[in-house]
Amino acid sequence: MWVPLLLSLKVAGWATLIAGVAGIAVAWGLSRWPSRWSDLVDAILTLPMVLPPTVIGYYLLVLLGRRSPLGAWLQAQGIELVFTWHGAVIAASVVAFPLVLKAARAAFLDVDHALEQVAAVLGVSPAAVFFRVSLPLALRGILAGVLLAFARALGEFGATLMVAGNIPGRTQTLSIAIYEAVQAGDDSLANLLVVITSITCVVILCLTAWLMPGRHRQRSMRRSMP
Repeated sequence: MWVPLLLSLKVAGWATLIAGVAGIAVAWGLSRWPSRWSDLVDAILTLPMVLPPTVIGYYLLVLLGRRSPLGAWLQAQGIELVFTWHGAVIAASVVAFPLVLKAARAAFLDVDHALEQVAAVLGVSPAAVFFRVSLPLALRGILAGVLLAFARALGEFGATLMVAGNIPGRTQTLSIAIYEAVQAGDDSLANLLVVITSITCVVILCLTAWLMPGRHRQRSMRRSMP
């Protein structure tokens, strides 16, 4: 029981880190790109949110398989991704990325550009403007997206199963362990794993709701009302 849980936490943690860094960077770029094409790029990058997980897994297998140029190059370097926990991280990162992207882009668009312009006029470098002005002001919305991404990565099943497989102790994550327990008729184990997963997701969703932008403003407004 504990091995799939620990593996799921490890995979979800790495996937959230990768999706978080990439999602924040892309979201900031799109929010500062005044072009009609930015919405098209956003829509394309959001596809993993709406595509069936098996389709995402198939794309990743084609991309990372030994017959592809990238897969052949990785194999020549001695890097194996398919049917390893690293492959599970990649699959979870892809499906979690849109959640960070959407939340971070909305948070960056909500930042007052005048504050960034004032910092730039005062001689602050673009990197310092991002880390000292833009990122702190958008941090609450970004954290909400990151938590949702972690929950999504923790429960990822379809793409992970296709890319990493179901190898006990190596690639069998919590969601795959639940599927395996149901298939084996072990209802007690399946129920226990489902309860653990459900409690974890409820805690994450509660934290996300607390971090959502505007929630604290609404509390302040309610307190100020007679």
